[in-house]
Amino acid sequence: MAANRITGVFSSQTESTVGTGTTTRQTVQKTYWFVRELDSGALEVQPLNSNNVPSGPKLMVERDKFLDNYHPEPEHFVEVVRPSMEALEGSIQRGEGHRASGESYSAEYEFGHAIDVDEENVRANFGLGLTYLERGETGRAEDVFRRLVGIGAIYEPEHKHLFNDFGINLRRNGMIDQALEYYHKAEELSKHDENLCLNIARAYYEKGEFANCVKYIKKSLQLNPELEEGIMFWSYLKNNGYISAEEDDLNIDLDAFEKKQQKDDGPIAGLDIDF
Repeated sequence: MAANRITGVFSSQTESTVGTGTTTRQTVQKTYWFVRELDSGALEVQPLNSNNVPSGPKLMVERDKFLDNYHPEPEHFVEVVRPSMEALEGSIQRGEGHRASGESYSAEYEFGHAIDVDEENVRANFGLGLTYLERGETGRAEDVFRRLVGIGAIYEPEHKHLFNDFGINLRRNGMIDQALEYYHKAEELSKHDENLCLNIARAYYEKGEFANCVKYIKKSLQLNPELEEGIMFWSYLKNNGYISAEEDDLNIDLDAFEKKQQKDDGPIAGLDIDF
């Protein structure tokens, strides 16, 4: 069945009336879409931008409506869209390779080129933002951040590792408010992610909002009582007086945990909040 799934470029047409009286005429607007049939059988359609790559919001279309209103464009896909998509992917991969090698200006060039082709490309925007953060250019990173928070696709599961990297780097560069804005938007979409809650707690700690820090580290450990970094953080907060007896209701055996973890200068005594 998988081999017969619908995928590729399709077009739809919209008719409209322009003019008035004797100048009235009908126009037909043709829109190209990149289409994927999902495992569920639903049809996901995404418009092509002016550079002939899929960009912008993805829509779900019922199968019967899709078959009635969308028309296959195999030649347009093979001759125009696929080469454009491959060139875009090439730029992103080169940018990621340059960034991994510490070649930040070459990475910036490739990511910038990819964004010129697709302003809402998640990987390219993350890559450019991380490049700026790694160079300490927080002003330019802020511009990328503002673009990223408006792209809904950043919160899709496939981008989770990029999302976490960017949020952590925002925090480590002192952009605490931006990191919290970023994380809280993600929280609206993913309320049961213990690592996200842990990251929110870390950000609140560095902001000096200890009540919120305790709230989110507790939420993280309620979601996953065995989260080792969370237990370390909870122990650190308790040992330093940030957690009252009334708040300490997680029933964590910290003595046993510390005996297991602690060495001569182990992680609990000299805890680095960045872990």
